[in-house]
Amino acid sequence: MSNDTQLDVRNDVPQRRHELILQTYHDLQAGTAFELVNDHDPKPLWYQFDAEFPGQFTWEYLEQGPDVWRVRIGRPAA
Repeated sequence: MSNDTQLDVRNDVPQRRHELILQTYHDLQAGTAFELVNDHDPKPLWYQFDAEFPGQFTWEYLEQGPDVWRVRIGRPAA
């Protein structure tokens, strides 16, 4: 079990989800991560991270559906 903060966006309106996720990422210290819990594959979010933060994030699927998707998103150590 990790000590990562868990961000469950399944009950948030879709329009707010990316904002919440990006704010959580911005708040991370180098070398830390959070666990995103979603109701669908957040692959479009990966593309957004790749465009905005190339090489500055980690992305690890922990669970891949069909009902729950969990992804560990991190900020690498400097």
